[in-house]
Amino acid sequence: MWWLIFPVLVLLFILILIVRAFLFKPYKVLKPETNHIDLDKEEIIKRFAELIKCKTISDRDFEKIDFIEFEKLHNLIRCFYPNVFDKCEFEKVMNTGLLFRWPGEKSDEPIVLMSHYDVVPANEDQWDKPPFEGVLENNELWGRGALDTKGTFLGILEAAEFLIKQNYTPKNDIYLSFSGDEEVAGPTCPAIVELFKKRNIKPAMVIDEGGAVVEGVFPGLKGQCALVGIAEKGITDIRMNMKSGGGHASAPMPHTIIGQLAKAVVNIENKPFKFQLTPPVIKMFDVLGRHSSFIFRLIFANLWCFSPVLNIICKKSGGELNALMRSTVAFTMASGSQAANVLPPKASFTANLRLLGCDTYDSACKYLKKVANNDKIEFEIIHGTNPSIYSCTDCKGWDVLCNSIMQTWPDAIVSPYLMFAASDSRHFNKISDKVYKFSAMHLTKEQRGYIHGNNERISCDAVCDIVKFYIRVIKLI
Repeated sequence: MWWLIFPVLVLLFILILIVRAFLFKPYKVLKPETNHIDLDKEEIIKRFAELIKCKTISDRDFEKIDFIEFEKLHNLIRCFYPNVFDKCEFEKVMNTGLLFRWPGEKSDEPIVLMSHYDVVPANEDQWDKPPFEGVLENNELWGRGALDTKGTFLGILEAAEFLIKQNYTPKNDIYLSFSGDEEVAGPTCPAIVELFKKRNIKPAMVIDEGGAVVEGVFPGLKGQCALVGIAEKGITDIRMNMKSGGGHASAPMPHTIIGQLAKAVVNIENKPFKFQLTPPVIKMFDVLGRHSSFIFRLIFANLWCFSPVLNIICKKSGGELNALMRSTVAFTMASGSQAANVLPPKASFTANLRLLGCDTYDSACKYLKKVANNDKIEFEIIHGTNPSIYSCTDCKGWDVLCNSIMQTWPDAIVSPYLMFAASDSRHFNKISDKVYKFSAMHLTKEQRGYIHGNNERISCDAVCDIVKFYIRVIKLI
């Protein structure tokens, strides 16, 4: 009779999976009422265009920075937002840091609204419109920084100016924190955090750039998702170095140092880091998976069963889904001989790693060394940061954020997620466990490609949405 029991058990197992998928329904969310906010769209866009004209390009080489452009922007915001400067305590931190304290009714639960206003360089000859002229065309504003992230910078200041004009006093102190060297991982934001530590200021919530309102990013879900980063992957650059005696390329050894390094690269790429399901990803699957098509609900409702399959799929496909569930390695740089007919005395391959969960830059370096399987290769950690802590999603700050998002984008499903890229806000994790990363704009796949790319631009309606979002955040906190 045992042969009858087995198929019954299999059938029962399948039935359990299916039932769990049917019960895996979206959470009931009470949608808040959307209060109308009347903005002067034309004037806002005019001010934004002027900010874009400022070439606030940051650089690791201090001498290459045009600080006149930064000062130009500083003077503009004094002109554009007089009430902010009148009502708030202002101080400059280092060369480009701008810190405002907007006094509230109390100071025990301060809020930080932050952004950077520096930008990456633009290949101007590859743009259809000049990147630093603030061109307005077809209800779109063109320019470097329109999306990353002068839009957020403007939105925070516009919201504060709007409410101060109405004699609004926030319930808690609000800090407006801006840096001008985020794109080069500069020292400004760490310096601001150190000021907070010295003054014993512990933010009850921090909101920075990060996720956005997007579509088509989650399997089986077609609608809008508002992804809010509650953690960041760590980041490190590791260089593999080898030395040789050099010589003429006409009489090489069987395996040159370039060949050996290349073999190490292949070994590393063929043996990715282990699969990990971290809390931010589990939470995202739990929220968005409930809105997916049935086949994906079947998977996400039964991760205890399907995670090995998911691991295999992610390992083979790579991309964003894979990056959510393991530390990644991307070889991006190589150097060797200065001439084609000369064997290099030294060669190197450099990799950029994004670290997940329990992986650290030290443990990652040891793993690469083990997998490379060549004791002659020297591994050098150029710099590194470990993964951030996880911010909570069962607190007032999270509720404020969700309500503000739902008021601004009523059709969006709000979900936590894990950020791949690094932001300034990771420094605030030293003093707060409620650090959220959300760029308050709806971005198509095409628009996301403009960030750090050519033809960066933003719709004028999206700019107003940013302002409205921050007005709602401020009024709710």
